[in-house]
Amino acid sequence: MTFQQVSEPYDAYDVLVVGGSGVDTIVQVGALPVPLADSHPVPPIHEGAGHTGTGVALGCAALGLATGFVDFIGDDHAGTLVRERLAGTGVDFRPLISPRGTRRAVNLVAPDGHRMSFFDARDPDDLRMPPEHYLPVLSRARHVHLSITNFARHLYDDIEALGLPVSTDLHDWDGLTDHHREFALRSDLVFLSTAGAGERIGPVMREILRTGRAEAVIATAGAGGAYLLAREDRTPRLVPPAVPPGPVVDTNGAGDAFTCGFLYGRLAGRPLEECARLGAVAGAYACTTPGTHSSLVGPDDLRAAPAGTAAPASPVPPPPAASPAEGPGLPEPPAPQQVTATGV
Repeated sequence: MTFQQVSEPYDAYDVLVVGGSGVDTIVQVGALPVPLADSHPVPPIHEGAGHTGTGVALGCAALGLATGFVDFIGDDHAGTLVRERLAGTGVDFRPLISPRGTRRAVNLVAPDGHRMSFFDARDPDDLRMPPEHYLPVLSRARHVHLSITNFARHLYDDIEALGLPVSTDLHDWDGLTDHHREFALRSDLVFLSTAGAGERIGPVMREILRTGRAEAVIATAGAGGAYLLAREDRTPRLVPPAVPPGPVVDTNGAGDAFTCGFLYGRLAGRPLEECARLGAVAGAYACTTPGTHSSLVGPDDLRAAPAGTAAPASPVPPPPAASPAEGPGLPEPPAPQQVTATGV
């Protein structure tokens, strides 16, 4: 079952986003972790459309990219919130109904902007998107961005048959969980956070390049900037953090904004280092307002940001668990007093 569409598909899409819509419930807490107690008084709780696919679709459209979005949502209140948020944004949203309802998350946000998310994926394991729904829009796309929802992995064969470049965001993948692995190895651009793998992030990045098809792996490190590893690199390059245009209040959606800034640069033919700098600017911008995807960076904001490139790699000894064959570790991030948020 699909919602009635009010228009034909775009003649062409710069970016087609697959999967990853949902609703976030944002709870502001005094600190993370939250102290154990029967109850805590909190400021007004906010509920609205969020999740990674929504963020990438909204962010790409705000940057002037022709953006399509296919996914499953529920025939429920949460699904209505998603449709209402995307309406009038320039995103061509084409959803199908999921029998389990719209995905949800509860995000606890601390005063410093850091968050902890409780994610309710709820899709049944056998959920599949019919080819007749996605092929008409897939065939008109320049680039495809796959969220790591399970049904999205079943589009890879058609994406490869059409010769389309594809990106994905593995979020806090530890390099071990099986669910993420196919996305890691079958995508051309792989984004992830350093939060999951920790000190093993360098080896995880190299393993993705060694065993997969990626041309580059980008690991965001929040206030520490990001790391870029391309096929010609032996060591990840440090991408310095960008200066936010205001105080950091909420990091929800910052990683999605980073992805949008990066894709904006890549689709314009920019070098990887410049794409990563644009991603850092977009991620920092997203941290300055409360809520998920509530502040979207525009092309003028990216153009106004100071120019720069990723810092050359400065090899440091690998972490104790690393094998000598894995090579040097990551370059050192800026000193703490210089750090500003770029997203996670």
